[in-house]
Amino acid sequence: MIVVTGATGNVGRPLVEALAAAGEQVTAVSRRTPQRDLPAGVRSQQADMSEPESLKPALEEAEAVFLLTSPDFLANGNLADVVNVVRAAGVQRVVLLSSQGVGTQRHPSALEDVVTESGLEWTMLRPGNFNSNAFQWAESVRSRRVLEAPFGDVALPAVDPADIADVAAAVLREPGHGGNIYTLTGPEPISPRQQAAAIAQAIGEQVRFVESSRDEARGRMVGYMPEPVVDATLAVLGTPSADEQAVNPDVERVLGRPARTFADWAARNVAAFK
Repeated sequence: MIVVTGATGNVGRPLVEALAAAGEQVTAVSRRTPQRDLPAGVRSQQADMSEPESLKPALEEAEAVFLLTSPDFLANGNLADVVNVVRAAGVQRVVLLSSQGVGTQRHPSALEDVVTESGLEWTMLRPGNFNSNAFQWAESVRSRRVLEAPFGDVALPAVDPADIADVAAAVLREPGHGGNIYTLTGPEPISPRQQAAAIAQAIGEQVRFVESSRDEARGRMVGYMPEPVVDATLAVLGTPSADEQAVNPDVERVLGRPARTFADWAARNVAAFK
């Protein structure tokens, strides 16, 4: 049994689908009421990582757990308590969705340290900027055909959440990934201005790009992210290091195929922008 926390999100949902398609027994964990639109055979379990004891029913017969720490959890939760419950349930392996910012020292390593010191077999996934962050522009593109973002010409190799999910599925299912850290990026750097062009091509209409200031962007982001995370994210978006702008081959190394492009992501999610 493989347990997936954050199973309703941009990574968790395709991860559950990928594991089910591979024939694995899966428990999909979310804070909301049990999900009804899951693949056949997938067990749904309501639990909140901020209340680690609520995870116990989901962990019955589990061999591996995918740990996703949401912004709410980062503000209120304690990963050490979660890992203690996971270990006590007899789970052997954990895969943590971390951040490229840990490797580039933009983010603290505290969450990873909890996992590496747990005594469990572990693997770290460190994605950079997500393609799905573009959903924040969906309403303005739909209503006004405008995409507003800071740092319009700063390019980062944004990664498709479906690729993160595919890597996670491989790591959870296959032997040989214990103790590894995978940095996950897309196949090429792309700027917000170029993302606007890709979305325009996907919907078949012109999208006007408007560059906002850093302060304007920060004001929006603090509404749904902790302030330290906002500041670290804006630092990466505005003044990335060479490592943060570099394409990493780990997606292709694990999956045996190239990482998906932003244009591919936009085409698959075109309904959100129309």
